[in-house]
Amino acid sequence: MSNGLTSVFIEVLVISGSILAETNREKEIMIWLGQRDQSVVGIGTVGFDIDEIPWTIAFFEREKDFLLRTISSAIDGLGWERLSYEPRKDWLIECLKQFRLMINAFDKESIDMNSYLEWSEIDEDDDCPTIPIGYPKCAKHDIYLSCHGCILCNNGS
Repeated sequence: MSNGLTSVFIEVLVISGSILAETNREKEIMIWLGQRDQSVVGIGTVGFDIDEIPWTIAFFEREKDFLLRTISSAIDGLGWERLSYEPRKDWLIECLKQFRLMINAFDKESIDMNSYLEWSEIDEDDDCPTIPIGYPKCAKHDIYLSCHGCILCNNGS
């Protein structure tokens, strides 16, 4: 994917998942995705492998189901009105469908629990925790904030 397509791909997933998330784990997955913010981290540096998602073995099936619902809802355009631009729908939807296939194929045996443990580790010296306390949302966009803030605000939406 191009850098621009990667940004919109992450943004629509975070929007959709922020609308659908109910459990703390679902919120954490959206926060993790929101941390892949090219406007903060750097253009071209936010790719990830499926096994890097902070899955847990105990709740894997629920987490996978949530991510699949998030992807399907993003394909359907859930929350796209929050974007300040009109994305190239054909490219975006094709990427989301491909991602859905990849998530469907991912299984519990491929989980690396270290990904979750390392990501969720609390650093006492850090002013901004990886998982913001209380799962705050952006007042403007109503999406979960990562340690970088709101992915949509950071991109000028």
